[in-house]
Amino acid sequence: MPVRRLPPNPNLDHLKHQATDLLKERAAHDPAGAQRIREFHPRFSRSTDAEIFGAHFKLSDAQLTIAREAGFASWARLKKHIEKPGLNDRMSLPHHERIEDPQFRRAVDLLDAGDVAGLRAHLKRYPKLGKQRVAFEGWNYFRTPSLLEFVAGNPARHERMPTNMVEVAKVILDAGVEKSALDETLALVATGTLPRECGLQLPLLELLCAYGADPDGATHATALHGEREALLALIAYGARIDLPVAAALGRIDDFQHLLAGSGKEERHLSLALAAQFGQAEIVRRLLDAGEDPDRYNPVGGHSHSTPLHQSAGGGHEEVVRLLVERGARLDLKDVLWRDTPAAWALHEGKARIAEYLRAAEARRIEAVMRQRLR
Repeated sequence: MPVRRLPPNPNLDHLKHQATDLLKERAAHDPAGAQRIREFHPRFSRSTDAEIFGAHFKLSDAQLTIAREAGFASWARLKKHIEKPGLNDRMSLPHHERIEDPQFRRAVDLLDAGDVAGLRAHLKRYPKLGKQRVAFEGWNYFRTPSLLEFVAGNPARHERMPTNMVEVAKVILDAGVEKSALDETLALVATGTLPRECGLQLPLLELLCAYGADPDGATHATALHGEREALLALIAYGARIDLPVAAALGRIDDFQHLLAGSGKEERHLSLALAAQFGQAEIVRRLLDAGEDPDRYNPVGGHSHSTPLHQSAGGGHEEVVRLLVERGARLDLKDVLWRDTPAAWALHEGKARIAEYLRAAEARRIEAVMRQRLR
């Protein structure tokens, strides 16, 4: 789920009211409130709605949820950001302009300029930079990037990337990086729009995998971002085709072979991906296997929405009709914008799907009223 970005002049009292409102949502057994708590409160990351509603949950828990939902590690850190902001707290600046360490900032500037010789000399003078990290808050990713991760251009900081970014990346790799930085950079490149648009996505993926990055760790995020070509490249470099990957790609034979031995988390993500990409036969098989069409998508899988939201917004009419026929709720609202699947369809210009969903909702309401009158 994307973080809720703070306004230019955030008000702490307003954020306190948000925490109070979250307590009320939980007390009312609002599934959207439960989803927010599950996503952003570390104690409840694997809890069901019922477990969240039944647990001891204080105002401080709600405040922690609100802070992490805004991209901050704690309520205290969020409070400091508002009351005593520093350079790193200036959210309107691109990430490289928020770096306070002058040597690290210089390395990023050389990277952005495509200055291979200058970067090599700088890293030779400051060899620790290759394994150093900087800290950012206010985002749900790119929170503690290493120098190598700036190569990915994700999040985008400029309109274009240097055409020699592969050579730039090799300079950093040869200077020595941690394995985690390799894997994180691979995921950023594979899910990034800018490296693809600049023709650098596939060459960077090849380089990173050649230096030991694990292609398996990036497949799910790549699938969720719809980067099909990058996903196929990761598979070519050794990533396995698991149930969610098979669901995203519509590989029915692979999917059926893997389904029997799959776990509940795999099936949950697979339903989210199959609905997002209109894989109707895979959605059908997951529903036959007992997947709940009303459950919000898993953390990291467009978790602010349900499968019906994703299929409606994506214009996948066959999947929409299938989910409705299987009883998916039509009134369930997404977490971020509080809109129904019909509203998502209308927003994305899928008028026929919106009309179908509204008619289906009207029929359900009429059926309920008839039942009450009996």
